[in-house]
Amino acid sequence: MNEASTGDATRAEPAWRPVSRSRAYELVVDRIEEQIVNGALRVGDHLPPERELASWLEVSRAAVREAIRTLEAHGVVSSSVGSGKGAGTVVTALTSGALTRMLRLHVALTSFPLVDVIEARVMLERTSAALAARAASAEDLELMRSLVDAMDDPALSREEFNEFDTRFHVAIAEAAGNRLVADMTIAIRESMKHRVLAGFRGAPDWPATSEVLRGHHRGIMEAVEARRGESAADLVEEHIRYAFAHLPGFRSGGD
Repeated sequence: MNEASTGDATRAEPAWRPVSRSRAYELVVDRIEEQIVNGALRVGDHLPPERELASWLEVSRAAVREAIRTLEAHGVVSSSVGSGKGAGTVVTALTSGALTRMLRLHVALTSFPLVDVIEARVMLERTSAALAARAASAEDLELMRSLVDAMDDPALSREEFNEFDTRFHVAIAEAAGNRLVADMTIAIRESMKHRVLAGFRGAPDWPATSEVLRGHHRGIMEAVEARRGESAADLVEEHIRYAFAHLPGFRSGGD
């Protein structure tokens, strides 16, 4: 029994069952994830030594090493060599940034219908805007206003506008005060960054389009600033649906 389990009578002990030899390292990953999900392994717990884990799961040590490398790349565990309390493979807390990267890549690489991504974005950003209207600090509001003001510069390139646009939506999500909602919102918005930029580049009348978008951003910011959550949520939805309906590449839902 490891130190983290001492004194916790309700906690399940890890159960290591043998795995099939096909795709062995992936199945080792599955077994380790099972122990984390069911609460048998928690942040700060050490995994069993490589030799023991390979024996219990009836796989090669190479498969265990590959599984550990995979989990380490995902930020789930960290490994260190040597001796002493800090040595070995330890379960770590997945950082917010790591979670956002994983979600962003998953959305970007998975062939979700565009309309599904838009609907998910609407739901998340409505929630973020409403929460931001309630929880945004003076610093949050100052950042939002600075980004809206920056987008008013008519000399901005479409690439620069897209950067400020992304940062504005991220700022609202960060101001909401709900870490999970923020991470999911940021991941979806950033997964669409290049598609949005392609839409900006293809807009036949960019000055008119950017004027509408600037108005949307300012309206959202002012609603958040005035603590009008429902209005902020409605304006965010209007803004997202406008882009979906009017930007090239979004209208038909194609690439």
